[in-house]
Amino acid sequence: MADAFQMKGLKCLVTGGTKGIGRSTVEAFASLGAEVFTCSRNSDDVDACLREWREKGYEKVHGGAFDLSDPESREGLVARVKDVFDGRLDVLVNNVGINIRKKTEEFSLEDYNRLMNVNLESTFHVSQLCLPLLKASGRASVVMSSSVAGGPTTMRSGSLYGMSKGGMNQLTKILACEWAPHGIRCNAVAPWYTNTPLANQVLKDEAYKAEVLSRTPMGRTGEPEEVANTIAFLCMPAAGFITGQILAIDGGYSSMGFW
Repeated sequence: MADAFQMKGLKCLVTGGTKGIGRSTVEAFASLGAEVFTCSRNSDDVDACLREWREKGYEKVHGGAFDLSDPESREGLVARVKDVFDGRLDVLVNNVGINIRKKTEEFSLEDYNRLMNVNLESTFHVSQLCLPLLKASGRASVVMSSSVAGGPTTMRSGSLYGMSKGGMNQLTKILACEWAPHGIRCNAVAPWYTNTPLANQVLKDEAYKAEVLSRTPMGRTGEPEEVANTIAFLCMPAAGFITGQILAIDGGYSSMGFW
């Protein structure tokens, strides 16, 4: 039983791991004995996090500055990971994401391209690039950082964000089926409002926050650690027969209906 709930020796890539859910995921993995590589667009952020993690005793955490909106930078990231991990990757967490909040008629083509490029195209491309490394594991796990905005219900996060997360959810299910013969599982986590810099930009509006909490049976927002711990579980041997699932981490939001 103890062996089923650990990550010791696993080689993991967590994109966007210097803030919010990504950062908590890196720390959860490291505390469970995994070796982790993470990235951010900002080299100062990466360096600051690496220093803090070393102070916490997380010696097997690596990082670099890569902009995942750029295809060449994605290729550079995976090449670096291949080198650091000797050609094997056990866990891929596609966590990078942004949002642009506007009414549908107000979005520009530039908005569309930017959001879809970061949220969906980079997820697809990084997964594609990592496939040979994941095959080398023989028992790998991919986790997508999605959102309840991806469906089946809607929320006021903007049409483009919802579309990108809906696409990510469908990609999760397709890869779960397509890559299962290679020993690769693929799942997604779908958080509701969580205490991260991205969400807190919206939740600083107290009236809006009150509306959010009124639709959350547990009466609070989530914490990054709660999402990270769920991601870690999905990557453990204990979750070895779970694939193709979109797991809501939402305090009951998606079950509420009219209550």
